[in-house]
Amino acid sequence: MQKQISILLLLFFCSYTSFSQDTLKEIKVQNSSKSLQKSLKLTANTTILSSKELLKAACCNLAESFETNPSIDVNFSDALTGTKQIKMLGLTSPYLMITEENIPSVRGASQAFGLTFTPGTWIECIQITKGAGSVVNGYESISGQINTELIKPINDDPFFINAFGSSDSRFELNTHFNKKISDKWSSSLFLHGNTRIAKNDMNNDGFLDNPLAKQINILNRWQYSNAEKGWVSFTNFRYMNDKKQTGQLEFDPNRDRFTTNYWGSEINTERVDISNKVGYIFPDMPFQSIGFQNAINSHNQESYFGFNQYNIKQKSYYSNFFFNSIIDNTMNKFSTGINFAYDKYDEFVNQIDYIRTDNSIGAFFEYTYDNTTNFSAILGGRVDNHNRLGTFFTPRLHVRYNPWEKSVIRFSAGRGIRSANIFAENQQLFGSSRNFEIINSGGKIYGLNPEIAWNYGLSFNQKFVLFNRNGDFGFDFFRTDFQNQVVVDLYQGPQQVVFYNLNGKSFANSLQIEFNYELVKQLNIRTAYKYYDIQTDYQYVTQERPLQAKHRFFGNLEYQTHLSDEGKQWKFDFTINWNGKQRLPSTISNSGLDSMPDFSPSFSVMNMQISRVFSSTFEVYVGGENIGNYKQEKAILGSEYPFSTAFDTSIIYAPIFGQMYYAGLRYRVK
Repeated sequence: MQKQISILLLLFFCSYTSFSQDTLKEIKVQNSSKSLQKSLKLTANTTILSSKELLKAACCNLAESFETNPSIDVNFSDALTGTKQIKMLGLTSPYLMITEENIPSVRGASQAFGLTFTPGTWIECIQITKGAGSVVNGYESISGQINTELIKPINDDPFFINAFGSSDSRFELNTHFNKKISDKWSSSLFLHGNTRIAKNDMNNDGFLDNPLAKQINILNRWQYSNAEKGWVSFTNFRYMNDKKQTGQLEFDPNRDRFTTNYWGSEINTERVDISNKVGYIFPDMPFQSIGFQNAINSHNQESYFGFNQYNIKQKSYYSNFFFNSIIDNTMNKFSTGINFAYDKYDEFVNQIDYIRTDNSIGAFFEYTYDNTTNFSAILGGRVDNHNRLGTFFTPRLHVRYNPWEKSVIRFSAGRGIRSANIFAENQQLFGSSRNFEIINSGGKIYGLNPEIAWNYGLSFNQKFVLFNRNGDFGFDFFRTDFQNQVVVDLYQGPQQVVFYNLNGKSFANSLQIEFNYELVKQLNIRTAYKYYDIQTDYQYVTQERPLQAKHRFFGNLEYQTHLSDEGKQWKFDFTINWNGKQRLPSTISNSGLDSMPDFSPSFSVMNMQISRVFSSTFEVYVGGENIGNYKQEKAILGSEYPFSTAFDTSIIYAPIFGQMYYAGLRYRVK
């Protein structure tokens, strides 16, 4: 009995997701050989990426963890920072709920760069849920949820080191130290550092393709597990300091800052996070549990982009108390609780201060029915009171049905509401000559009303065996309808960006078709085609959302040799992403040299990696990104005259650096 409770304790908080009862099934499949899992028994449309999946690419941080996964689109946000932006269902990351061990993490001030603040070696697995998430985690999720689980101290190796270097002069070192202090206490210390030391200008426009950068990231985790009494707890202490410098090659911040000598930018961020989770499973009733989560963080970013200055401070507190049990039997489960969130923002935007305090308190109830064979449903609702958004109700529904063997049909529907942090979420626009204009509608966030949207989804998946090889195919279709949206209008001309509330319709349709198959033994192929129809009623025109390809194709080939008795193995991985043409923001009033066409050309990006495993403790890897060397023409408009009205670094639809090659090693003491 004590062993069973110990396992339940580990599952309860090590991987407690919004759909907690499904998580027990999720953990079981992670021990299989596949690094990417889609269970037929999960109620929600969830994909699980294990740490093995993250080893298939140059996964230096969370933003780079989705290169081999077709559910997430990865794009560059601008021509300055080198930051990768992710999209799901055709919508950018602010419409996703991004959590770390089910505590909100990338939000508010961290929206632009927060995904780069979690090193890849810290990650145990990533759970990607399409559609509106669970009410347990809040009301903000609209297009989906990404939850990251970090390596647990009880499972970590005593010592691990990962060293990485690339042809764009980026170098990285990760070290993990783990200590089992007693039979109940374990602790891990994660140390991460990365730097880019050389100036690269592969497209010869006089600007850095990637910023000079330095980051120090430290995480100390403590885990307490008492199987005899049913308690488990995790406590995290974290400090991060990130510095970036970009702009023209000759820019020297000590000499040229806020002058017209050379155009430059610096982005300096300091962040402190403290979190704690405590859970209790009733020893005599393992189906019943309680949990309490708390998180405090301080985020301070100071930055400038030429003469545009943007500083933001955010202090946040989040707490969540929940209770899980059953109604009569284990086919009927429920989760209920309350949570509280507090955010204080202090923004400085070109001599204007925007200061506000947001707080909310909410109660939720989520009912789960699972007949353990072919049908399950999760119905949830929550009521929240927000000092700016008022009192509102958030319903969510997820249904799963297995009509025949090895198949699943899923349906989901839900409502989401969020405050748009227009400056933090659109920082790439500071790297331009655009004037920022807000059309005040009397709302309480920058004079704007909150964003409200409904999301609906239907999916089908079928697994099969053909010629004694496993495969699967399926599709999913999601539609997001905005009742209100904060429109970011780039169609009114290249010298301005206008923010205003939606007056009309705005929707996003997303269709994805997948086919995966084991071609020969240990040679697997993944393919996906994605179609997006995303339109918004702007002030003067109904138009496609800019910088979004309507058609995309994804392909991945993976091959591994047989694992020898000595633990030796070769691993090969190749990924191709084809992007169709994208609608571009208006540049019609610029001169011919500094204007762009209405649509971008289509293009492909190919990545590859080869790994040599020498033993269970040591391996090396080499790889390349964008090995076809595709580069966007005119990455920076007005690059010859960066203080002119034509200057713009934000219209990026493709890579600007070209080929990048890298190598690294991993060593662990077991």
